[in-house]
Amino acid sequence: MVRSLLRRSFKHRRVAICPNADWMVPILNDAFGDIAKVCFVPFGIEPSWYEMHRSISRTVDKDWLCVTRLTRDKIGTLFEWGAPFFSGAKRSLHLFGPMQEEMPLPDWVHYHGPVTPEVLRDEWFPRVHGLITLSQHSEGRPQVMLEAMAAGLPIIASDLPAHVDIIQHGLNGMICKGPAEVGTALETLEDGMVNRRMGEQGRAWVSREIGTWDDCAGRYANLYHELLCESRI
Repeated sequence: MVRSLLRRSFKHRRVAICPNADWMVPILNDAFGDIAKVCFVPFGIEPSWYEMHRSISRTVDKDWLCVTRLTRDKIGTLFEWGAPFFSGAKRSLHLFGPMQEEMPLPDWVHYHGPVTPEVLRDEWFPRVHGLITLSQHSEGRPQVMLEAMAAGLPIIASDLPAHVDIIQHGLNGMICKGPAEVGTALETLEDGMVNRRMGEQGRAWVSREIGTWDDCAGRYANLYHELLCESRI
């Protein structure tokens, strides 16, 4: 029904559909490519994330971060796969985000509730080893992951199109398909040299491919210009 209504609305005007993840382009092209221009337009990132300096904790404990809405799909396999590596281990998982579905939290999870970007940028991102998400939720391009990459944090993520779209396994993060791979990823990225290398490679990629909000605005402006030119033909 929604698809039919959108096609009717698009029929007599120039339309651009701009997903912020390129894996969505073929799907949207199949649905609307005959009557609309489908263009991948990534969102931008606030420059302050690129300017952040990290100092990985030198303490015995290893701190990891998960920032997500708390729903069963968004948490995914995090508690199940993470338990062997966080419960009783000398590493900590700090979980941030609104509780949108009531769920029990393991006693090894440090839950802090909702958080502002400023607190993440100024207090947490500089000192944690990285970001972890084992979401099973259909994602676009999670902005917090892009901001983490811009800040130089490597990412451990589940094998979803949205994650594979931005993470090159072993280069700027680790993609995990099972619990054993989560353990391997944690140990790999707790090596300071590897952590810094993957973090910097992630920052370089996101700077090159995503840029800032000014870069994003330029992409939209160019697209509007194309549509206006085509409408005059």
